[in-house]
Amino acid sequence: MQINRLVFPGFWFDRQDLSLAEDLARQGVGGFCLYGGTTQQIKLFTQKVRQASPLKKILICADYEDGLGRWVKDAPRLAPNLALGAAGDTQLAFEKGLLTALQARQLGVDWVFAPVLDLADTPNNPIVNTRAFSANGQDTSRLARAFTNGLTQGGVLNCIKHFPGHGQTETDSHLALPVLNRSLDQLKQHELIPFVQLLPFTHGVMTGHLLLPQIDPQNPASFSPAIQTGLLKNQLGWKGCVLTDALLMRAIGDEKQAALKALQAGSHILLAMNDPQALIQFLHQQTLPQDLLQTATGQLDRLCQQADLLAANARGNLSTLPSFNLRAAHAACVQQGDCHIPPQARVKLLALGDNEQRGFAPFEQTLRQAGITLTQERADVLVILSLSNYKSFKGHINLNEEELSLARVETRKHPKSILVCLGSPFAAADLQSCVNGTVHAFCPLEEFQQTAAEILLGRRKAKGHLPVQI
Repeated sequence: MQINRLVFPGFWFDRQDLSLAEDLARQGVGGFCLYGGTTQQIKLFTQKVRQASPLKKILICADYEDGLGRWVKDAPRLAPNLALGAAGDTQLAFEKGLLTALQARQLGVDWVFAPVLDLADTPNNPIVNTRAFSANGQDTSRLARAFTNGLTQGGVLNCIKHFPGHGQTETDSHLALPVLNRSLDQLKQHELIPFVQLLPFTHGVMTGHLLLPQIDPQNPASFSPAIQTGLLKNQLGWKGCVLTDALLMRAIGDEKQAALKALQAGSHILLAMNDPQALIQFLHQQTLPQDLLQTATGQLDRLCQQADLLAANARGNLSTLPSFNLRAAHAACVQQGDCHIPPQARVKLLALGDNEQRGFAPFEQTLRQAGITLTQERADVLVILSLSNYKSFKGHINLNEEELSLARVETRKHPKSILVCLGSPFAAADLQSCVNGTVHAFCPLEEFQQTAAEILLGRRKAKGHLPVQI
């Protein structure tokens, strides 16, 4: 039972059957990490697996980094961290954490795997980007600390990730193993800053699937003794729980061997594997030291106690949820150069990089309601909408060469061109020289689209400051 408790399977709603999770719960797994679902599906799931488990408590976890909406079909998505970095407002960061926690607890979720402490300092990083607060370690620490305060007040556990910092890579670890060629001194001066400052306030540290050859040339951080025990525990003094990132990610190869190595390196929880049943059977065939198992189960005992204590002392309400994204948009949007659309202008919209197929209807509607004529012919003003954003397993970000070429051709046909980034701010790097101005809105949420359009119309001033270098 001790071994089983270290396994936290992932559960993908609408792809897996609840009976499978109930069976794993009966075997004594320590918790589950949830992906997708509706609010009602998640409530039913948490109720059923808790009833099935012989354990006094199991921990239900989820990657609700931007509120629940990225994963939960009928829940709102909140402004991304990079938008909060542009706003520089710790109250907004606290509020985001609080609203996330209150909604998560309503569904029976105990543990939110956030905040992301990776730094947004590499334009072509395909998986960090708007998940980060900033390229600056101190700014990240300040905002992440406020966010964790919100999670705590709302009654859930938090987790900082992806140790020791996933920012300066250009590989999606869902697809392949990123390499971070940094010395320990370089890490301490940059990537590790927010981790060191947040360690006293977190409940768990999630390691990244990335190789740091100057520290451990053989093992990724997720199963490196030099990084987990040598750096995190011995040098930085972390005495709490260490989690792997999802073991199903392709960066680590065979998940059974990776899980075994992770435990031997100092991890306590194994997350989201492809075949939890096979992994459990494999681990029972290994000779795992008793002190390793006792340490890991001791960490789980403490986490369960902390989760109950946080839930019992939770306070706050969801009254500010309906206005959160609008307030965040008003504080976060950034303007560079001449972005004004004259009254009664004819405008051509060119949308690029819409990976999530979210569209730009709120932006379009705001312009139409202001009397702007939208046309697909040559116009007074060209507005290029970049909707490029990170997406797991995609492997790239920003605009591709074909999209950039199309944008450049269109700018030459128009007397004025404006770029609006409704996603990655780094998408502006290759187009800045051929547009008159840029508005950064960081995400395609309705309130951010509307605010970006109002800035173009001259109805609103952009108040944000870029938290990254472009």
